[in-house]
Amino acid sequence: MQYNTRLGLILFLIYLLFYCGFVFISAFSPQTMEITPIKGVNLAILYGFGLILAAFVMAMIYGVMCKSDDGETETSSSSDKNDGGDQS
Repeated sequence: MQYNTRLGLILFLIYLLFYCGFVFISAFSPQTMEITPIKGVNLAILYGFGLILAAFVMAMIYGVMCKSDDGETETSSSSDKNDGGDQS
């Protein structure tokens, strides 16, 4: 569990740095966000999509690298159905 928590916090802090960069540029240098580097799409839109993509990629990284607490698989809920009790 400690590994998963540490991994989640590290990924969160990385994302927080990206997001703080977006906020600080928007607040203190709004003319920078108006630059259109790609076919009329301004930097604010590109940075925003980058943040969304970064969040998705980090979620995938967390999902792959995260360790299970007790080795249960995703199908452990199927054992609840076979507990011998009739639920009708």
